[in-house]
Amino acid sequence: MIKVGDTLPAVTLMEYSEIEGNGCSIGPNPVDVSKATAGKTIALFALPGAFTPTCSAKHVPGYVEKADALKAAGVDEIWCVSVNDAFVMGAWAREQKTGTKVRMLGDGDAAFAKATGLTLDLTGKGLGLRSNRYSMLVKNGKVATLNIEGPGKFEVSDAATLLAQVKS
Repeated sequence: MIKVGDTLPAVTLMEYSEIEGNGCSIGPNPVDVSKATAGKTIALFALPGAFTPTCSAKHVPGYVEKADALKAAGVDEIWCVSVNDAFVMGAWAREQKTGTKVRMLGDGDAAFAKATGLTLDLTGKGLGLRSNRYSMLVKNGKVATLNIEGPGKFEVSDAATLLAQVKS
C-alpha cells in the first residue's frame, strides 16, 4: 500500500473535457500522472464511485466549496479519482458543477487504485473492484499526507481535513 514519502504510480488516468459554449466535447484525454504532478502540489481525493450517495452529497461538494481556500494555501490542482470511465466522470462533473475547481479523473480499469494498493472490493454489491475512500496531498509526485477512511466511513478524507493539513 502506498504511504507518505512514496511516489505516485506511473499510470494514465482519463479526463473528459468540454469546449465552453458550443457543447462539443473533446476527450477522453489521457492524463499521465507522473507528468501531471511534476512540480505541482495536488490535493487528490479518491472515492468508490461517481453518483454514489456519500460521494455526491459530501465528498465532491466539500472540495468544490473549499477549492479557493485550498488554492490560496498553495494547492495547484484538486483531483477527484474514481474507478469510472471518463464519460461518467465528465457527466458527474457537470452534475456537481466542478467547473475548473476540481479535475474529475477516471481510473476506468482501476490501474491507479491497484497500483496504490487502495482498492475496495464491492463485487458482492454489484460494483466490482473500486477505489477506497481517501485523500492525499501530493507534492512533486510524492505523497506528503495520506488519509484513508475505514470501511463505510467519511471522517478523514474530507476537504476540511486536507485543508488543515495543507495549512500546517
